[in-house]
Amino acid sequence: MKHQIDLSSWNRREHFTFFSAFEEPFFGVVAEVDAARAYARAKQLGVSFFQLYLHAVLRAVNAVEALRYRIEDGQVWCYEAIHASATLTRSDHTFGFSFVPYTPALADFGPGLLAEIEAVRRSSGLRLNDVTARPDVIHFSAIPWLSFTGLTHARAFGYPDSVPKISVGRTRPAGQQLLMPVAVNAHHGLADGYHVGLFFEQLQQALDSGDR
Repeated sequence: MKHQIDLSSWNRREHFTFFSAFEEPFFGVVAEVDAARAYARAKQLGVSFFQLYLHAVLRAVNAVEALRYRIEDGQVWCYEAIHASATLTRSDHTFGFSFVPYTPALADFGPGLLAEIEAVRRSSGLRLNDVTARPDVIHFSAIPWLSFTGLTHARAFGYPDSVPKISVGRTRPAGQQLLMPVAVNAHHGLADGYHVGLFFEQLQQALDSGDR
């Protein structure tokens, strides 16, 4: 489900018009979150840390309306729910795209994620199709091999794209904390640093508190 934003009365209409004319309208932010409680909870629940933090990311995205906006045929739409098109790896070190549906409950989220992990493992190539390329997703990737401080994405500037790109990196201990870098790239016509800040607040809450 989605509804169209009335551009004539939208308080971001000038921002949208201005940044939509850019060859590269995306901006990026990298910040760290504390994943210590989330990591402990994953062990307690017997689920993968990946499952838990991907679910937390989706919870945070769905809590911030600006990250649910998408541009389609020059118009702005707000989706009711956002899912994940995640890059999932194989044993040969290639990856495939996936579609992981979001559910508010972590327990309900797991089966869909596990099914996609298995589907990618049994396949080859990118798995780019109408499902993995849906607009009501975030483009998600995990880079557990390093704790990064910056990140860019390969982009075809001629292709109309307004999907946020979120990546996480390797955790590092810091006292009682387990710090995890998170990179967010979003279309500046739809969101600002304020909205990314809201996302990080929601993400930290989701990592700390679990299901509500």
